[in-house]
Amino acid sequence: MDEARLFEKLARIEALYAGATTDGERVAAGLARERILARLREVEALDPPVEYRFSLGDVWSRRVFLALLRRYEIRPYRYPRQRRTTVMARVSRRFVDETLWPEYQEIDKTLRAYLSEVTDRVVREVLSGDGSEADVVEEQPQLPLQPAGGAPGPKPEPKPAPEPPPKPEPKSTPAPPPSGRGRSGSGKKSRKKKKKRKRR
Repeated sequence: MDEARLFEKLARIEALYAGATTDGERVAAGLARERILARLREVEALDPPVEYRFSLGDVWSRRVFLALLRRYEIRPYRYPRQRRTTVMARVSRRFVDETLWPEYQEIDKTLRAYLSEVTDRVVREVLSGDGSEADVVEEQPQLPLQPAGGAPGPKPEPKPAPEPPPKPEPKSTPAPPPSGRGRSGSGKKSRKKKKKRKRR
């Protein structure tokens, strides 16, 4: 699908929700916006606008929805602490259910299909030519992940070697007691001298 066909399909989607039923009305898709605006004014008179919070999944869907709100003169906004994917708007519930949200879903689906075709063509004609999904393999033991770009990762730091146990200190052996032979010999000599004195 080329861009011309994409634009035509988007215009027909809007014409469908504007209430065009015959082929002639679908061809005059330029009048679809005015018809939807007129219907919005009629619905608001019966069903007053209330505050809606829309959560869009990604930035592309949000851009499409913001553009659609502004096309129908509905002011989108969000509060300071809300996420960027959140869109607030005051709009009639009936208009949301019957026109706004169904039309957005059709436009979003059409644009995604177109972008998918363009991506496949670029992959096939410009890149590798193989746009298939990655192979499913059995799980392997987990290894250190290699950083992107092939740069080597940080080397693991070596663990310090365990300190050797302290060497046992040699025990001090007590000095042997002095020999008592000299003392005993001198005692015997003194006894002999005493005996000799008694005889005299």
